Amino acid sequence: MALNDSDPTIERPTRDPGTRRPLIGLPTYYGRGQFGVWDRDAAFLPSVYVTAVTRAGGRVVLLPPEDPWTPNEVAELDGIILTGGDDVDPALYDAEAHPRTQVPNTRRDIFETTLYRHARAANVPVFAICRGAQIVNTVHGGTLHQHLPDLEGYGAHEAQKKDEFAEVAVRTAPDTAVSGLIGTGTTVRCHHHQAINNLGEGMIVSARSEDGCIEAFETPDGSMLAVQWHPEETLEDLRLFTSLVAAAAQRARTTKTVPTIQTTEAPTPETKAEAHR
Repeated sequence: MALNDSDPTIERPTRDPGTRRPLIGLPTYYGRGQFGVWDRDAAFLPSVYVTAVTRAGGRVVLLPPEDPWTPNEVAELDGIILTGGDDVDPALYDAEAHPRTQVPNTRRDIFETTLYRHARAANVPVFAICRGAQIVNTVHGGTLHQHLPDLEGYGAHEAQKKDEFAEVAVRTAPDTAVSGLIGTGTTVRCHHHQAINNLGEGMIVSARSEDGCIEAFETPDGSMLAVQWHPEETLEDLRLFTSLVAAAAQRARTTKTVPTIQTTEAPTPETKAEAHR
């Protein structure tokens, strides 16, 4: 089970108060949520995404799918992780919906395709996960297999039980950014019934499963990495997240001038609640 960073038993590294961690945008989605006495529409994202970015050294800003951000607003981010979720609208790659394809979440599709286009224009590093990888592929003119179980020769890429993941072995392509990060191969956690069919223009395959399914791809310069699996579900291995945060930090250093705020010698007094954390 994934740990949450609110766990007081987790030892956190000490940070220099003068440093600025890179700001990473994580798109969310809307759904119905129950908390306390309330039953309301809410913006959702599994907390493991936030935990992974935080442990990798980044700060998180959540991006609900409202009006798309402008190019200048997207450029204020240091990095973006396109998160997992519902099926991508087949209209994005000029296809009719398969009977097993979910009802399109048009609002989220528009928000995230716009976010990605602006990020590429502003040289904001992008890491795309599962649905996010499929969004990226369609933006670059690629297509998707809408239901892998219909296709001969493909194994299981999602678990039979709800809220579980399939364990899938992947092999990386030599001389790719993904292979440089995770080695020649590994076992990953997958939950996707759709997959990359035709790869988008200019993209490079960087990992496949044993049945030949594309499980990772990237841009030639490695500024965008996309995986079909869920690396946020293995918090003991943060290499892909650390890579994104490092690229975001490098962009922040080269594109922004942040004023240095001098801290006082006397620390700010703790509240009673903070003293007991």
